[in-house]
Amino acid sequence: MPQPNPAPLPTPPAWRHCAHGSSSQDPVGCRGIHVPGHSACLAHLAGAHRDAYLASLAPGSSVNHRGTPFTEALLAALLGAFRDPATGYARLGTAEFVSATFEGDAVFDSATFEGDARFESATFKNDASFESATFKRDTVFDSATFEGDAWLESATFEGYTGFASATFKSGAGFGAVAFKNDARFVSATFEGDARFESATFEGDARFESALFEGDTVFESATFEGDARFEWATFERVARFGEVTFEDDAGFGEVTFKSGAGFGAVAFKRDAEFGSVTFEGDAWFGAATFEGVAGFEAATFKGDVEFERVAFERTVRLGPFVCAGRVMLSGAVFGGPVTLLFTARHLECRRTRWSSTAEIRLRHTTVDFSHAVFEYPLTIAAETAPFTLPSGQQVAEALFATEPDAAVRMASLRGVDAAHLVLSDLDLSECLFTGTVHLDQVRLEGACSFAAVPSGRHWRGWRPVQFTQRRTLAEEHHWRAGQPTAVPGWNGAASGAGRVGPLQLAPVYRALRKAFEDGKHEPGAADFYYGEMEMRRHADDIPRSERSLLTAYWALSGYGLRASRALGWLAVTMLATIVLMMGFGLPQNDPKQRAIGTVPAGGGKVTFEIDKADPQNPTGNRFTGKRFEKALKVTLNSVVFRSSGQDLTTAGTYIEMTSRLTEPILLGLAILAVRNRVKR
Repeated sequence: MPQPNPAPLPTPPAWRHCAHGSSSQDPVGCRGIHVPGHSACLAHLAGAHRDAYLASLAPGSSVNHRGTPFTEALLAALLGAFRDPATGYARLGTAEFVSATFEGDAVFDSATFEGDARFESATFKNDASFESATFKRDTVFDSATFEGDAWLESATFEGYTGFASATFKSGAGFGAVAFKNDARFVSATFEGDARFESATFEGDARFESALFEGDTVFESATFEGDARFEWATFERVARFGEVTFEDDAGFGEVTFKSGAGFGAVAFKRDAEFGSVTFEGDAWFGAATFEGVAGFEAATFKGDVEFERVAFERTVRLGPFVCAGRVMLSGAVFGGPVTLLFTARHLECRRTRWSSTAEIRLRHTTVDFSHAVFEYPLTIAAETAPFTLPSGQQVAEALFATEPDAAVRMASLRGVDAAHLVLSDLDLSECLFTGTVHLDQVRLEGACSFAAVPSGRHWRGWRPVQFTQRRTLAEEHHWRAGQPTAVPGWNGAASGAGRVGPLQLAPVYRALRKAFEDGKHEPGAADFYYGEMEMRRHADDIPRSERSLLTAYWALSGYGLRASRALGWLAVTMLATIVLMMGFGLPQNDPKQRAIGTVPAGGGKVTFEIDKADPQNPTGNRFTGKRFEKALKVTLNSVVFRSSGQDLTTAGTYIEMTSRLTEPILLGLAILAVRNRVKR
């Protein structure tokens, strides 16, 4: 059986060390550096020699206790030797505590370090407190381990500050700390809560690859230099509320595993969130982006809120993926805008757009109610996944079970649509009432609307079947609320409000004009039909007008239903034929008769030609011969011609009526066909 490899022996430090307690298992022993003039560290120096050493120290003196283990009492005694009578707090020169171990609480509150302070690889086994401490030169805690709480509230770091690869196993408090030079927390690990509220970073702040396992709070902090958080991981809630980033802010490829709040944050220059992952909700409400805001290839697994955000320059948000809602309501865009989202919902209520904008979406339901824009704004559906500048497609794993990438418009209420372009959108659920200048909206591509119920339905004893046409969602809502509604009309969703024919007629009229301006006559015909339907059902029209519209609808579907007009034409022609055979054609065609007198002795003869009045028919009136004559009369009536057939008095009136009604019905049928095929 193979023997396990023996554990490697400890490596001695680079300085002359105490070696107290060394053995065969630990040949290094105590790693504390020798006290000057002695062969032991401060922890293992004999009492009298220790007292003499401490007595030799004065405020402002430098110390070197690398590798030394400190008890709470020993540290208190050391700091007591540096106590400045003027302030009552310790004042040290250069302080070397590299690899030192602090067994009890390490309290440096209000201490002043006038030289460099070095705590690399130090271990604080209990709480460490540097509250209100002042570090006048460089301060290094790289690879230090804080096993208890670390409190540095209100401390001031005037030189470079380094906590790279440091580990905070409990809470870390940096509230109101002032970093007057660069601060480096690269690859630091915060296993408890990390609090940087009201901290000030006057130089660059580097948190790349840092790991925050507890709650993280940077609220009201100020970053005057670059703030770099690339590749950092926030396991729990991260709060950046009311933070000010005076220079560039970099959050590229950061992972937020819980909620992340950037409310009321001020980004004075560029803000980069490329390839960031938010596994919980993200809040940017009331934030201000004065530079470029970049969210390319970002992933939001929850909701992301940009409500009341101010984008003061050119904005390009995306392409990114959001499994929940993208909330932009109340946002203000001061420059050109490009939004590229794959998201379930986009809320743009009461947004303000002060320049041109292009919004391209996938899988999204859009609410644009009461938005205000002064320049052309395009909302379009993207048919294929978005592509990054590198040529790589944006991953849409969050939508893998949803093959339909359609973009649905939920509301345009309160919008001035004079500069609005809609392309390839599903408008079947869109609310249009209250939209201004709707007749000037441009509809491009395959914009679809709601359809009427399909199939045959029964309203009591009467069958009801609708000819397919484009309709508004609000007509669905109104009809679904009627007592005689048939299945297939969709009721109003919560918050949609109630509108009726009086409000919908001008909406249909405006959309009809928009289709006409776009040379889309079939679409215009559908909305003309909807307009007439709403006029027919409106409460504010006289009964006579409603009766006229009802007749127009019944005879030809407002001149748009060729089959209906042709059906009535066929019925009218059949009725004309039957009436002609029964009453209009005479029993026999009257024959002409010539009467004249021959003068005696010859001479000129004068004849009078006359024809007897047609006689009303008797006997069998429905014969093949009479049918042929009646059909001839009827066909001539359709084209508004006289057949020349002798008719009874009743037949004359039947023909007059036929010549009036049948050409009208034929004309309505021709008009309906034209309206359906004209482009």
